[in-house]
Amino acid sequence: MLIIGCDFHPSGQQVFVMERESGEVVGERWLNHGGDEVDQFYASWSPGAEVGVETSGNMQWFERKLEQYGHRLRIGDAGKIAAMDVRKQKHDRRSAQHIATLMCQGTFPDLRWRPTLSERDQRQLLLHRHKLVRMRAQVKNQLQHIAINQGQQKKQQLWTKKGRELLEKLELEPWTGRRRDDLLALLDTLEGHCATLDQAVERAAEENAAARLLKSHPGIGPVISLAFALTVGDISRFDRSRQVVSYLGLNPAEDSSGERRRLGSISKQGNSFMRLLLIQGAQTAVRGDAELGRQYRRLAARKNKAMAKVMVARKLAVRMFWILKTRRSYPEVVRMRGSSSHPGVETTAALSERPASPQA
Repeated sequence: MLIIGCDFHPSGQQVFVMERESGEVVGERWLNHGGDEVDQFYASWSPGAEVGVETSGNMQWFERKLEQYGHRLRIGDAGKIAAMDVRKQKHDRRSAQHIATLMCQGTFPDLRWRPTLSERDQRQLLLHRHKLVRMRAQVKNQLQHIAINQGQQKKQQLWTKKGRELLEKLELEPWTGRRRDDLLALLDTLEGHCATLDQAVERAAEENAAARLLKSHPGIGPVISLAFALTVGDISRFDRSRQVVSYLGLNPAEDSSGERRRLGSISKQGNSFMRLLLIQGAQTAVRGDAELGRQYRRLAARKNKAMAKVMVARKLAVRMFWILKTRRSYPEVVRMRGSSSHPGVETTAALSERPASPQA
């Protein structure tokens, strides 16, 4: 069987071909993505070759092309691949050879889970909606600025029917009026696109079993539930909730040595989009869950609101992990613990069997 180590770049790829059984080097070359070199190269080998690459974006076309020619794509953890190479020299040829060598030795760090093309397409739906919502917010901020410059501070009332009429009737200088008119037209367009995307997200979340289950938690709507299901994927690959927290970059960065333990701010090594959604959901969850609200207010008073929001986002990630792990909705899961020395979930039935605590 042929092993092909591939150092993938947007403009091209360096390939290193080896025989798995003998370890013999068959060839190496650089393939430009602009022409037909990639098709000619992979079509020249018999189907069944294994092609190894590091995790990278913008390569869906490459995955389809390998499937077309009957080859198997293996995607490895880029950090682990780099850690296995002890030499300081790094260039495209060495990187491709290193990947091929790891595959021949059986030590290539394959990703434990890869989203399907359909799941990646749904991620694009969420990302596209997020970008348009941010654009809509920027347009609204500019319109608020124009209104305030004319002595009209209406805040949220500016987006009512009367607020729209007020904006349209403002007597402005020529270019300011042009800006106002263009922004209003752009706002109408964005509102229509966002409404359509919101409906698409709701349908996708309703069709996803994991997302339907997650929506039972206060503060978790169609966007967050679908994004969490598409980001985390197969929940069985995580043994503990702290692994999910680390996967999302909500765990504290640590620089400890000996008896000294130093914890910093969150690592931010995970999916930044998912972290943002969890922090946004935290602001709603504290109003719908009394326990989260109490913990939020206590930490906000002792530290600050930003730190309190991150704390709630972390707890939301832990709760969502246990909801998927136990396949139980939020009302059934009343207490969460992420410690390996304690049970992860305690249900209402377990609580009802507890003896009543003595009165103080």
